Amino acid sequence: MIAGEPSGDLHASNMMRELLAVDNTIQFRFWGGDLMEAVTHQKPRKHIKDLAFMGFVEVAKNIRTIFKNIAFCKQDILEYNPDVLILVDYPGFNLRIADWAKQQGIRVLYYISPTIWAWKENRVEIIKRSVEKMFVILPFEVEVYKKHNCVVDYVGHPLLDAIEQQKSTLPSKEDFIKTNQLDNRPIIAVLPGSRKQEIEKMFSIMLGVVDEFKAYQFVIAGTTNLSKEAYQKAIDKNIKVVFNQTYALLNLAHAGIIKSGTSTLESALFKLPQVVCYKGGAVSYAIARMVVGNRVKYISLPNLIMDKPVVKELIQSDLNEQNLKQELQLILSGDVREKMLSEYHQLIELLGNSGASKKVAQLIYHHLNAHQ
Repeated sequence: MIAGEPSGDLHASNMMRELLAVDNTIQFRFWGGDLMEAVTHQKPRKHIKDLAFMGFVEVAKNIRTIFKNIAFCKQDILEYNPDVLILVDYPGFNLRIADWAKQQGIRVLYYISPTIWAWKENRVEIIKRSVEKMFVILPFEVEVYKKHNCVVDYVGHPLLDAIEQQKSTLPSKEDFIKTNQLDNRPIIAVLPGSRKQEIEKMFSIMLGVVDEFKAYQFVIAGTTNLSKEAYQKAIDKNIKVVFNQTYALLNLAHAGIIKSGTSTLESALFKLPQVVCYKGGAVSYAIARMVVGNRVKYISLPNLIMDKPVVKELIQSDLNEQNLKQELQLILSGDVREKMLSEYHQLIELLGNSGASKKVAQLIYHHLNAHQ
């Protein structure tokens, strides 16, 4: 099993747990993170912290490392000789491996589709020739694949499972405040991302509005994928950084400044009003805009799923302190906040019930047994 990012580690770990519930004799070898390690009690062959590169320029800078990883991955798979290779998201890497694995006669299943509806639609051809079965998590993806004469299984969104599992274990507001030495002001959560490039591009802007909201306390969701030095700007301003407590923070915060990505949907599922931020390298962004064209109107998952502007997106030059301050003020109280919360309710209804991890595990197990 190969996952290359924190969200992939989360969803793969839940799928692994459910596969073991179906058949506890299943054995894994994997690329992933701490959550997958906790399920299997094995170390990953490569850890996600050594795999996450964002943007065209950043990928180009690290191209030698990426090719080394691909070569090692191929060698690792051949050495293990698995019954099946399950790829989780992480398409730039995983689709290369899928194509190669198919040529080696290795069965390939894929969980969480590449965003072929956004860009690189030609990737569907790689999927059709290399992937035996695709399991998708967004309702509209079934129709996208159908357009290409490709049948996929919709299993629902695994974030619903992840949040459902953790809700009963989340601390009370009093405990969270005490543990992290906070005061009693309402909390504004800041999720700057898990990649070094994201911190470099956006963190200063996010922190730049702190002094404008004295009635609130800002709390940063830190990740152990980055060194504590990455958060030095916050520490210098006496702003709390909490590690491995993101869901507790989203659950208790009044509003959020959220980096574009999975965390935008997590915030919506916790019913946290948010401003979505994205700022990449100028060259990488220009290339991305050119490739995507007019096919995709939004970058955040709540907006993409609902196909309308549920949350405000501040992208590239629009992400500045003045705009961020203005949008944050709008979601702290009033009509904009209430409208966003109402649309979150519709979003949750559209995604359906939890159970994606169990469903995909059972579908995988029965598919493999039916096609031995």
